[in-house]
Amino acid sequence: MTDFTMQKDADGVAIITWDVPGKSMNVLSLDGAAELNALIDHALADEAVKGIVITSGKADFAAGMDLNVIAAMKDGGAQAVFDGVMTLHRLLRKIELAGMDPKTKKGGKPIASALPGTALGIGLELPLATHRIFAAENPKAKIGLPEIMVGIFPGAGGTTRLVRKLGAMGAAPFLLEGKLSDPAKAKAAGLIDAVVADPLQAARDWVLQASETDLVKPWDAKGYKMPGGEPYHPAGFMTFVGASAMVHGKTLGVYPAAKALLSAVYEGAMVPFDTALKIEARWFTNVLMNPSSTAMIRSLFINKEALEKGANRPEAPDQSVRKVGILGAGMMGAGIAYVSAMAGIEVVLIDSTQEAAERGKSYSTGLLDKAISRRKSTEEKKVEVLARITPSTDYADLQGCDLVVEAVFEDPAVKAEVTKRAEAVIPQDAIFATNTSTLPITELAKASARPDQFIGIHFFSPVDKMLLVEIIKGRETGPRAVAKALDFVRQIRKTPIVVNDARFFYANRCIIPYINEGIRMVAEGVSPTLIENAAKMTGMPLGPLQLVDETSIDLGVKIAKATKAAMGDAYPDGAVDAVIFKLADQGRLGRKTKAGFYDYDEAGKRQGFWSGLATEWPEADTQPELTEIQHRLMFAQSLEAVRALEEGVLEDIREGDVGAILGWGFAPWSGGPFGWLDMLGAPRAAEIAGRLAEKFGPRFAAPQLLRDMAAKGESFYGRFGAGKQAA
Repeated sequence: MTDFTMQKDADGVAIITWDVPGKSMNVLSLDGAAELNALIDHALADEAVKGIVITSGKADFAAGMDLNVIAAMKDGGAQAVFDGVMTLHRLLRKIELAGMDPKTKKGGKPIASALPGTALGIGLELPLATHRIFAAENPKAKIGLPEIMVGIFPGAGGTTRLVRKLGAMGAAPFLLEGKLSDPAKAKAAGLIDAVVADPLQAARDWVLQASETDLVKPWDAKGYKMPGGEPYHPAGFMTFVGASAMVHGKTLGVYPAAKALLSAVYEGAMVPFDTALKIEARWFTNVLMNPSSTAMIRSLFINKEALEKGANRPEAPDQSVRKVGILGAGMMGAGIAYVSAMAGIEVVLIDSTQEAAERGKSYSTGLLDKAISRRKSTEEKKVEVLARITPSTDYADLQGCDLVVEAVFEDPAVKAEVTKRAEAVIPQDAIFATNTSTLPITELAKASARPDQFIGIHFFSPVDKMLLVEIIKGRETGPRAVAKALDFVRQIRKTPIVVNDARFFYANRCIIPYINEGIRMVAEGVSPTLIENAAKMTGMPLGPLQLVDETSIDLGVKIAKATKAAMGDAYPDGAVDAVIFKLADQGRLGRKTKAGFYDYDEAGKRQGFWSGLATEWPEADTQPELTEIQHRLMFAQSLEAVRALEEGVLEDIREGDVGAILGWGFAPWSGGPFGWLDMLGAPRAAEIAGRLAEKFGPRFAAPQLLRDMAAKGESFYGRFGAGKQAA
């Protein structure tokens, strides 16, 4: 069985069809590339062939490069990566030149691409090498180069061709942001040439009438000038200076792929096209050999996809949700109702008053109206989605629900009451889920008559935007409840992690120490500006002080009081409370009150740090080293992740890394806390933790698991990778 096949029709058109056996989407392997190379050679040598069309035998064109191939190339070292990439460059350049005379650029055969659906990564780089790209009128299709999102960049000529096609400025959103477009927008942007009802027929017709001049790419023609100007052109100079500043401003130097991409573009723009391809290949090799790319691909692609496909799902029949009841129509409940209805699930949205329930439904109306205004939805879709949501005060309307998600106040008594009321009417086999970020699931399950069917589902706010859902097993939660929760999360297109019940579960357990460490430093006299910038320079999306302002300081106070009541004399965060309690007493509760660690204008936009911080907690004359601050912030999170694994709260480090990146934005370049510790190496991580513990206290003490791994020279992915548990 082969990935590529070719058929020649009576008119002399050779149609090469890409259809990888056993896969729902085409991915390119080196064997597949060799097959395509042989078919191109055959078609170019056959005098009866007048032109070539490359298409797909699947509903989509291609999803990209086979990541196993990339991993194998990397295992062979930098030279193997470079050689492998240059093999692809030679193939695509052969397609691009199509048998032309090198000097006259005449005598070539037209080659077109016919894209029935999505074309990503190499799935767009290959068409970019053809002479004409036809895409189907398929609004659900996505076209683009998303490689930057997983820590690499388009390395099979996509970077060089797109910049020469659109100019550096025009190509920037697609290369540096991984922007994906539907076919109509891709055509408008210049990525593809035509959107038609039947791309295969259109491509076939085009190759039969194409002229020799239609085959010569602009960069192969005499007198070519790059759109927007080359680096030493006055306009181009300003573009590249601005691009460099923009990339560094956004990445702060911690994302190697963005810097390498810009270097490939800048250097490649000053040399002939074929030399530019070699430069692109060298920079791609540089990035692929960087541990950051390995970690990002592993967490943001391989592991994320595995979890979404049910890597840790218990054995159980299909548990897809048909009708969901949601108790509580506040922002969280309303958000859950929206994503459920968008997934085609019937929703009953319950609140104490009809007005509150209707208001919860109107949240979906607002989101759909915004989507329509941005041309991402239609009035018909809005009517369809809203028809699935029934706002009500009557618990009897929950009859027939196979899943109930409770999203009321974080009050055990209130949650217990609604649990009993719901279980009185829902089917005996229905699963009951509580949405909570802090309350122990095992305790909440005591209100249920069916504790084996009771589970925690922790959504992150805002529900419609946040990708992660944390599923928490109580002590008596059964496997079918876990399967139900996982199938529900799959339906609403989120990424799940499954953890065991413990204080703060996993995500909050790790993010609270990060916030607390930043607040501690304020009390110590560390400059707030230094704290926030140190955090961002590690790759965190928000500094700890901005984050606590966003989540609200009074929530921090509430959590602190509850934690202290539970822990008694063992409570370790008195120094943090001294700061946040004082701010709360002054009414500085964060962004929502337009006053917190930061000041805000009337529109809620941050205006800089509150001047009173320097009065309440004066900055010390001598400030600590940047690295020390970064280590405190990163180890505060990472050591807690290790403890969660050690204690069995976390069962799979893949969930720990994916959950950290999607849940609170843990330095995506690192692949997550376990990926970061593996980059450091267990011996060095344990040594740094020991120094921090000696200077700042036992919260930084290396867990026994980390010390054991340091002694044995083990890594987390070496010991616990591919779902191996911590037993």
